[in-house]
Amino acid sequence: MKMQLTGIEVRQIAVPLVSPFRTSFGTQHSREIALVRAETPDGEGWGECGAMSAPLYSSEYTRAVGDVLRDYLIPALATVRDLDPWQVAPALAPIKGHRMAKAALETAVLDAWLRAHRISFATWLGATRERVAAGVSVGIMDSIPQLLDAVGGYLAEGYARIKLKIEPGWDVEPVRAVRERFGDEVLLQVDANTAYHVSDARHLARLDPFDLLLIEQPLDEEDIRGHAELAKVLRTPICLDESIVSARSAADAIALGACSVVNIKPSRVGGYLEARRVHDVCVAHGVPVWCGGMLETGLGRAANVALAALPGFTLPGDTSASDRYYATDITEPFVLIDGHLDVPQGPGLGRTPVPELLDSVTVTKEWIPFPRPS
Repeated sequence: MKMQLTGIEVRQIAVPLVSPFRTSFGTQHSREIALVRAETPDGEGWGECGAMSAPLYSSEYTRAVGDVLRDYLIPALATVRDLDPWQVAPALAPIKGHRMAKAALETAVLDAWLRAHRISFATWLGATRERVAAGVSVGIMDSIPQLLDAVGGYLAEGYARIKLKIEPGWDVEPVRAVRERFGDEVLLQVDANTAYHVSDARHLARLDPFDLLLIEQPLDEEDIRGHAELAKVLRTPICLDESIVSARSAADAIALGACSVVNIKPSRVGGYLEARRVHDVCVAHGVPVWCGGMLETGLGRAANVALAALPGFTLPGDTSASDRYYATDITEPFVLIDGHLDVPQGPGLGRTPVPELLDSVTVTKEWIPFPRPS
């Protein structure tokens, strides 16, 4: 069944975080997010954009998402006759970059299509599990005692894996403290968000004795060769995040020996169709994958949990419960049960915004009528 879109709504929201979240590129106190709602004569679909408020994680940022959607992406999509989800990415391909905005638009179209067909996101993706193990990402703290308190709290809640954000000056000692306090049985990994250089190889090798699952994105996203050189020095497996923007880049990184684990963030690679291709490439090469997070609301979290139920996702991801970041989510919250999150089984994403909650955090919204192809 083909689709007929009547219009696209782009909404900017700002949701307060339960506590500041600090990484090597800055501290967030609230999460500014662009949401896309695709409307059809029979229903609607939602997509969440992973872009942050400033171009620090990637070149995209929240306020620019509306501009590129309005001026370029939606007009490009309007040229497609007999629209279905598989035609979105090819239609948007002539516009360079803006993968996160493209992902939000494609997800909204896909969600609407799946709801119309009464198919869940998980079923359509090929999920093989009804629940997924949930990890938690722990930001850079002001002190090691504060870090230990936070990690202890998350372990008490039942999280299956701990990820520590690191940067120069906050790396070996925090990891050592967590290992000494909580033991070797805790699944532990670190994330540098591109904060290091190849010249830091000997320093990063000091993390090897702590038996980490992986070190995530230690070097600049364009430094694939540097990661390959670093992999020869470190015993700790290298995982790439920012460097992986497509199935092709994943295949190249694996072939060059730049990583032995891949973090798949659907927003970063341009959408869930491409995310599934990245998964398939990694499975074909025997490379484990896990699902990264961008502090999503329940909309983006629903899609990520469904993706994380695919067979190649063998490591716990950043699919934390809603209350890890938000006192009140904009959808029915995701709740941690025995270290796992349930995969939504309803049509489409299986989650929709609660209108009054959504309105309470809305900053702006814009309705863009969908022109019919000539």
